[in-house]
Amino acid sequence: MIYQRTLNSTIRAVGVGLHSGDKVELTLSPAAPDSGIVFRRVDLPGQPSFKVGPDLVNDTRLSSTLVRDEVRIGTIEHLMSAFAGLGIDNVLVDVTAQEMPIMDGSAAPFLYLIQQAGVKEQKPARKRYVRVLKPVEAVEGDKWVRLLPHEGYKVRLTIEFKHPAFQKSAQTAELDFAETSYIKEVARARTFGFMHEVEYMRTNDLGRGGSMENAIVLDEYKVLNQEGLRFDDEFVRHKVLDAIGDLYILGHPLIAAFEGFKSGHAMNNKLLRNLLADPTAWEYATFDKAEQAPSAFHRYVQASI
Repeated sequence: MIYQRTLNSTIRAVGVGLHSGDKVELTLSPAAPDSGIVFRRVDLPGQPSFKVGPDLVNDTRLSSTLVRDEVRIGTIEHLMSAFAGLGIDNVLVDVTAQEMPIMDGSAAPFLYLIQQAGVKEQKPARKRYVRVLKPVEAVEGDKWVRLLPHEGYKVRLTIEFKHPAFQKSAQTAELDFAETSYIKEVARARTFGFMHEVEYMRTNDLGRGGSMENAIVLDEYKVLNQEGLRFDDEFVRHKVLDAIGDLYILGHPLIAAFEGFKSGHAMNNKLLRNLLADPTAWEYATFDKAEQAPSAFHRYVQASI
């Protein structure tokens, strides 16, 4: 628990990009201690790579996308959420297109891949956490997100949709990972979209790979997917999944409480940038013994393996 983690072996998958519609081959490989989470475009000359960090998220239209020198790697938040859920610190992510495969629209297929590869502790390299020391927030109109000091990790998120399907579903989720299993309570929640948004997405070259196989789709009144929802409150749980992935772009687990109202990828990224911009708001933390780490991280990682 106190040591960094990587994969035990290399594993591959093939899928389609949610927004591009392009076929993409994904390869996850072990990486050395302190190398971080690195994405690489192996289909391009020179195989340009990105070590994840908030400053590289330069497109947040319906996803979190790394952009540098016109090279893009999009929709990374679900894979990042899975890495957070399994405590992965160092990994090389190779893709053959400009976007991650959407899989089933949740983080569960990525968890399965990681578990198939196996997780390896990298002794004696210590895991580095980021402890939040004072409140930090980002506000935009009526939307807001904040990080608060908390010796653990918990998330409280509220969405607000005036739609019949949402009125039947809780629109606030509060999960304390000292008591909650990421793999059981969060990982399977799928992304969602509305039929009326399709024209906008097509015009902006988004959503070209979307289907009922990889998203919850709603018309004006109801969920169209024949199998229905995986959780009664799957919509807000997916936003929690997204937030966990977006926050893990920091490259380290957060010792903090995250709260948000109508937040999205842009707000989550702005919050991380605001945190890093204030050196008095955070510190790195390591632990000599597993029991010294907040109990949220014992359960958060242990329950997911």
